[in-house]
Amino acid sequence: MVETKLYIDGSWVDGVDGESFSTVDPATGEEIAAVVRAGRVDADRAVAAARRAFDTGPWPTTPPRERAAVLRRIAAAIRADAEELARLESRDAGKLLTDATEDVAEAAEIFDYYAGLAVSEGGEIPPSGPDAVTLVVSEPVGVAALITPWNFPLLMAAQKVAPALAAGCTTILKPAEQAPLSSLELARIAAEAGLPPGVLNVLTGFGPEAGAPLVEDPRVDAVSFTGSEAVGRIIGRTAAETFKRVTLELGGKSPNVVFADADFDAAMEGSAFGVFFHQGQVCSAGSRVLVERSIYDEAVEALCARAAEIRLGHPADPEVSMGPLISAEHRAKVNSYLEHGRADGAHLAYMGRLPTDPDLAGGFYFPPVIFTDVDNTMKIAREEIFGPVMAVIPFTDEEEAVALANDTTYGLAAAVWTSDVKRAVRVSRAIRAGVVWVNDSQPAPVEAPWGGFKASGIGRELGRHGLRAYQETKQIYLNLD
Repeated sequence: MVETKLYIDGSWVDGVDGESFSTVDPATGEEIAAVVRAGRVDADRAVAAARRAFDTGPWPTTPPRERAAVLRRIAAAIRADAEELARLESRDAGKLLTDATEDVAEAAEIFDYYAGLAVSEGGEIPPSGPDAVTLVVSEPVGVAALITPWNFPLLMAAQKVAPALAAGCTTILKPAEQAPLSSLELARIAAEAGLPPGVLNVLTGFGPEAGAPLVEDPRVDAVSFTGSEAVGRIIGRTAAETFKRVTLELGGKSPNVVFADADFDAAMEGSAFGVFFHQGQVCSAGSRVLVERSIYDEAVEALCARAAEIRLGHPADPEVSMGPLISAEHRAKVNSYLEHGRADGAHLAYMGRLPTDPDLAGGFYFPPVIFTDVDNTMKIAREEIFGPVMAVIPFTDEEEAVALANDTTYGLAAAVWTSDVKRAVRVSRAIRAGVVWVNDSQPAPVEAPWGGFKASGIGRELGRHGLRAYQETKQIYLNLD
């Protein structure tokens, strides 16, 4: 049974207010567990524990090899519990069991990767002349508040916790209230792997009560947040008051650009996957599919045919290719864009069917949707829907494709489909996005940086850049004369 209390200073504790909330299975609408609802006093307790563990505890001064050994034990424990973690993640977040299994495996890889960087990214010795030595050393930034979303709960927790621990920081993890259970399991795993008390604390609860106090607290040195643009703006403003280090991974309205010379079948398969993967609840979803006019009609037909192959149902069913949305509230939001699309003059070219199983009647299902005749000024082309809604937009030439791709407030990711290598490089360089895939969609290797331009955020996660987010750089000048 998953522990549902708060994890503070190495112990499972009740909330001061004694309140709880339900985490719900999106596939059925049934309660999974009652989880402690942290308040401001609980946040204060967690920050105090993390601050104490950083200022007087052993973790920041633990030799890198020993920190790395703990991270590797966490990775091994995740792999040992992989099946149970995947089932938990699937049930809590509504993810397909196959996708949740991949997420768990990748979470373990992330801890292993940052274990390696813990011992290899120590600093440098730049030249200073014959009578001096300059050391450039990397030190942990301090106490880090890590606020994660509900769409990839364990994976996003690993992306933040692993580099923070590798750097020597102490942390408070605040998972999204919609899917907190795997983060609580991560706390258990980390403790059993030998992580000292106070180094990883987990607060379950809601943003205004549990998350906001972390951002406001001057004892917190860094905040890493993945979530909506609106909340990211609030965090950025609030964190600036105490000069916190901030990493923001926010929304997207990613263009998926298909040129006529692309491998057509691969482009159609990748474009459909880029929008409908995890029910479209992905910040990098390629929800604006830009198609060269000469193949536009053929592409629409092919995309509708692929959408028709999608089967909605319970995430644990191996025959199912799309599960539920995260909540009834989110489903209502996604559904509102059907009316926006129609009102703006877009054509509803395809809408799938909901599951008919009566056992799933309480679930939060929403079918794949494809709009055509879309203009880039429409709401369905401007706003992040975070659901399985595709907008197909025609373009005439490369110049127009780039202009349409960049005509957005976001800049997280993009995909380019072409057989012309020179064009692939030109367009990839011209698109204002932090990640550009060529003839592919959605890969995110742990070794490479992840993050966006413009309203898609500040800073980078993953790769060496992910470690640097939790490090301060110090120059030490030694006069030898």
